[in-house]
Amino acid sequence: MTEQTSAAHDGSMKRPTWIIATIAGIFGLLYAYAVWSGISQLVQSVQAASASGLALNAMGWLVWILAILLPILLFALAVSIGHSRGLRTLTVLLLVGLSIVAIFWLDVMAYTSVNTSSLLG
Repeated sequence: MTEQTSAAHDGSMKRPTWIIATIAGIFGLLYAYAVWSGISQLVQSVQAASASGLALNAMGWLVWILAILLPILLFALAVSIGHSRGLRTLTVLLLVGLSIVAIFWLDVMAYTSVNTSSLLG
């Protein structure tokens, strides 16, 4: 009885895999939305640039590829760190990662709307 109580306080009790998968899956949908939005914006930028006879330069590609890759990398990092540390820690790590993605997305949208000409070549 004492070992179980101390294990529960240490957080070393084995968590059911389905709970971890459910939490990661719910957050995964939000991260996937961020990836999908990045892909959508990249396609729209390429179409708008080609309609005006231009193309995205290296900076334009870098900005949109980072907007696509950052959510994937942060989700993988949060799950890999948090899956063995407990449900609360996993949830907090996924929420912090999603917050970073949201902040980065706002920065990308602000940069691309103000400096559109610097992204075209």
